[in-house]
Amino acid sequence: MIRRSLLSLLLSILLSVVFAGTPDNPAFKNFAAKQDSLMYKSYNDRNVQAYLTYLQEYESHYKALSGDDKKLYRNGYSIDLYNLSCLYSILNKRDEAIEYLKKSVDAGYANYKGIQKDKDMDNIRDLGKFKTILESMRDIADYVYILKKAGTYNLEEKRDLPGFIYQPLTNQNLIILRKEFNLDSISGKGNEVSKILNLMHWVHNLIPHDGSNANPTVRNAMNMITVCRKEKRGLNCRGLATVLNECYLAMGLKSRFITCLPKDSLGIDTDCHVINMVYSNELKKWLWIDPTFDAYVMNDKGQLLSIEEVRDGIINDKPLILNPEANWNHTTSQTKENYLYSYMAKNLYILECPIISEYDTETYIPGKQIGYIRLVPLDYFKKSLETSIESNKKDNTTYSFYKTNNPSWFLQVPK
Repeated sequence: MIRRSLLSLLLSILLSVVFAGTPDNPAFKNFAAKQDSLMYKSYNDRNVQAYLTYLQEYESHYKALSGDDKKLYRNGYSIDLYNLSCLYSILNKRDEAIEYLKKSVDAGYANYKGIQKDKDMDNIRDLGKFKTILESMRDIADYVYILKKAGTYNLEEKRDLPGFIYQPLTNQNLIILRKEFNLDSISGKGNEVSKILNLMHWVHNLIPHDGSNANPTVRNAMNMITVCRKEKRGLNCRGLATVLNECYLAMGLKSRFITCLPKDSLGIDTDCHVINMVYSNELKKWLWIDPTFDAYVMNDKGQLLSIEEVRDGIINDKPLILNPEANWNHTTSQTKENYLYSYMAKNLYILECPIISEYDTETYIPGKQIGYIRLVPLDYFKKSLETSIESNKKDNTTYSFYKTNNPSWFLQVPK
């Protein structure tokens, strides 16, 4: 079954947040769309020579792209290679099918489950080389398998790490935010959990998700909401989680935005996802809150779960329930299988968040210092827990990244 590379590319853009300044190459984008259509037709016509010609034309343009643009279009390129493998397999040209299957995987094709079910591959499925390629994909593309191997932490680790700080609701910026958007009315008069969910729904409905554009330069809730209204635009998932985080702080709730990262041992996965964890004093626990997908997760008793509990549920095959209204921009409903066991299973390998949860956390100004703590499983191939410091010469901002293998530190109850 052919996979449209352009459609997959668009989905990747919608979900991705890592490009602080997403490359914009209209000429190549239009060229890629054209080639995609021509290759799609060649596949349906079973015309392997035409497909190969269009692919070679695409490759010559693709290889001339900048490094950032190559990252953006790599997923589409790997799918084009995979589709050619499918076509060769259908035509029972087994050697060529294996050749292009390996090329697609080497280029970053990672649909491990899809290959197992794809009938186009039936003519080569019995080959030892096919089985070898599929097995080699497990450690890079079978996301639940990868996460299960990452289930072990070091609970005995004791390191001198900075403690988390939450800005109080008495901060003047948070007071203005609360009044300007009437957050008391939006959160409602129900219990604490209903207020938490009402604020998530409000942000989800207020600002569309747009992963193809960078967030505004001034990254606080007041400015980003204003810019989105004025320019009729959206934010990527990091922007949405930032807005919601500041709304929670303005209401006196302890909250952080969490960057959920993949293992990505090959350095080709440019996608991650950002959600919120907000502490419920009523439930005595952190809650998984995702404004991009208007999503939260429950166990089989209907109890809301934390990031830690969701991750453990995937690893240990516990019942998990995704709220039925979870969606993307009110156009695409989310299923538990795709959202939890594919997308989030990939992105729950490493967790990272700022040390100080406050208004304007990631508005970059000269001389600013921002600290992050990263929770890393023992399975990770980078074993060092040494603190790393990075400097951005453009805005003269310094970033410190502290690492730990102990989830109890990362998930500590707020004071």
